[in-house]
Amino acid sequence: QVQLVESGGGLVQAGGSRRLSCVASGRDLSNYYMAWFRQAPGKEREHVASIFWSGGSHYSDSVKGRFTISSDVAQRTIVLQMNSLKPEDTAVYYCAAKNIRTPGATSGYNYWGQGTQVTVSS
Repeated sequence: QVQLVESGGGLVQAGGSRRLSCVASGRDLSNYYMAWFRQAPGKEREHVASIFWSGGSHYSDSVKGRFTISSDVAQRTIVLQMNSLKPEDTAVYYCAAKNIRTPGATSGYNYWGQGTQVTVSS
């Protein structure tokens, strides 16, 4: 079992930056693959970025070059640094986790945080 708590959402102007954090609790976190997803109004939830606790990341094409995902094992935290934000990045951002043995980077997640709203104004 993994519990996930996100923070860092808010209102930001287009072109600005925002840093989201996800604190994970539970045993044997190294057995989990971690990710950020987002869901905009009227759209399906989509994968943003994902990472192993030991490193090694994967990004969606829509955020590649603008967002950076990182892991801090000691703080049990996954960070999503978002730069050059666009209005289309407006969404509720969710932290997610799945067993490391589940294949694929963008699906199969079964642990979710409550979400944090990011709104990018034009």
